[in-house]
Amino acid sequence: MDYSDNIKKHYTEFWGEFTEHRFDKGPVSELPIEFCILKFPPHGKRNMWTYATCGMSGKLGMNAIEIHMFSSAEYDFLVELLTVIAHYHVTEGNLDLGHTINFGCPWCKGSGLEYGLISLPYLDGPVFENLQVELKNIRFLWLIPITISEKNYKKQNGLEALEQKFDESYFNYLDPYRESVI
Repeated sequence: MDYSDNIKKHYTEFWGEFTEHRFDKGPVSELPIEFCILKFPPHGKRNMWTYATCGMSGKLGMNAIEIHMFSSAEYDFLVELLTVIAHYHVTEGNLDLGHTINFGCPWCKGSGLEYGLISLPYLDGPVFENLQVELKNIRFLWLIPITISEKNYKKQNGLEALEQKFDESYFNYLDPYRESVI
């Protein structure tokens, strides 16, 4: 079983069957050859779409992470968005838990969510979070779309403070038009 097959198997154990997608514009040749985005449809346990990177953790010297996003609707722009984020991670970003990412555009047209927060995979837990492949531990982290005020609050007060605000407000992480919790 090769590196990406291990990642796919890990995802499948939690989320079931997927389709594989590749964004083919821009400098995608700088990503690992096996890199792709996996799209998981809603199923009995989960009524949402899941988009996940597969292979961005393969480059040596980088934080070995894979990230995923949830969406209430099938939204293939997320294939492009996650590919761009993976490219940034692999070529210069070295992203990790607690980092924020400027999407460069709203998550959805008319949305105020133009940033992403790399968070723990709270919906799937610590068993999902870590996978040992070869001699590498891969962390599977959740990318949560956030507003600029939430990004600034995290920068001033820390990740835990922002996540506390999320918990207190019972924010809907699937709603691209949600109000800021700050």
